[in-house]
Amino acid sequence: MQMGIPHFLCIPFPVQGHVNPLMQFSLLLAKHGCKVTFMHTEFSLKRANSAAGANNFEGSLMKVVTLPDGLDPEDDRSDVFKVLWSIKNTMPARLPKLIEDVNALDVDNQITCVIVTWNMGWALEVGHKLGIKVANLFPASATSLVSIFRIPQLIHDGIIDSQGDFDFDARLPTKNQQIQLSPGMPMIDTHNFPWGGFNKTIFDHLVQELQTSELGEWWLCNTIYDFEPAAFSISPKFLPIGPLMETNSNQSSFWQEDTTCLEWLDQQSPQSVVYVSFGSLAVMDPNQFKELALGLDLIDKPFIWVVRPSNDDKKKNANAYPHEFDGSKGKIVGWAPQKKILNHSAIACFISHCGWNSTVEGVCAGIPFLCWPCAKDQYLNKSYICDVWKIGIGLEKDENGIISKEEIKKKVDQLVGDEDIKARSLKWKEMAINNIEGGQSSKNLKFFIDWAK
Repeated sequence: MQMGIPHFLCIPFPVQGHVNPLMQFSLLLAKHGCKVTFMHTEFSLKRANSAAGANNFEGSLMKVVTLPDGLDPEDDRSDVFKVLWSIKNTMPARLPKLIEDVNALDVDNQITCVIVTWNMGWALEVGHKLGIKVANLFPASATSLVSIFRIPQLIHDGIIDSQGDFDFDARLPTKNQQIQLSPGMPMIDTHNFPWGGFNKTIFDHLVQELQTSELGEWWLCNTIYDFEPAAFSISPKFLPIGPLMETNSNQSSFWQEDTTCLEWLDQQSPQSVVYVSFGSLAVMDPNQFKELALGLDLIDKPFIWVVRPSNDDKKKNANAYPHEFDGSKGKIVGWAPQKKILNHSAIACFISHCGWNSTVEGVCAGIPFLCWPCAKDQYLNKSYICDVWKIGIGLEKDENGIISKEEIKKKVDQLVGDEDIKARSLKWKEMAINNIEGGQSSKNLKFFIDWAK
């Protein structure tokens, strides 16, 4: 048994919301003297390199390797499920050889632990068969993890049937039934489960992934215990090691960050700017996009609006600005250095889709939220932001299912004028930062590294 430093092989599912937290965690492990081999797909590495310039990892403890995702160069990788099936069909056979090659380069420090994000559970099976320790890093909230963890119980209780659909018998009289996944957790709407809207194939994958992930000795969560304490009573395997905040790294970005917005922010008054971003996957309906544009004109405040480059030529018309849109008070960018923006003194509030990475980054910056969830786990995150932590407010849709420009203006005015929300935001920020610097999360990290030895 070799007794060198721990050597982690980190394998994210190749979407921004998975690559980002695992890259942050990898940099943290390297900072603690561990050796890290980070596995991109060939396509993802090409994207990350063209966005950030060549990967420049300080020292030699962090290395990048690649495997092909099995798709052709012209295939549409914005179709996440197409990528998922291709990877599951091609990578498992190739990973043992990659591990062998990495180990041959440093026989004294061979791979001691494989860490994967959700959807890459097959790599846990490969590592397990090779006698290597395995662990999961879950990229969403611990509460989202609990909701998936609870699927067998939800089926047993008749809340959902085995297809993941809602079971409209006497046990579930309304679609909007609210349930509690565990005592102490917020109530959630049954139609806001993370797998909502997926077909049976996807749901079956979810259930299979849950079973495979049980091989992992730890489920590492990018959160702190105090954010969602009840979630950690579900399983002793859940280990909070967040918030993952390696601020100076853009090594995981798939788009080039427009840093001119930081100089622009320097010219604005303190707490005056509205920051708007919907993450790396959300696609907005064209009518809603136009209403948002007009709403930003209406609020009469400077704004930074991230309008992501389209992954798909067919959806380009979604980003058609209405002819009456002025936009002169704001700055529109394709992709932005989000953590730096959120920590800038000029930011007043964050209009967010409530993806977990954005949620953690906003909380750590002490910024109030205007919540605009678009899909899946984002509704769970919104319930924490608005109802548990009380550091944000939600936007309401009109009878046509659109969030109107008037609603946007009304809620921004309400949010920036609410001193209680501002004070609570700073309190949660302090709690989060204390966990990084010598608090429970940093103790858990040390415990995890010692386990990997």
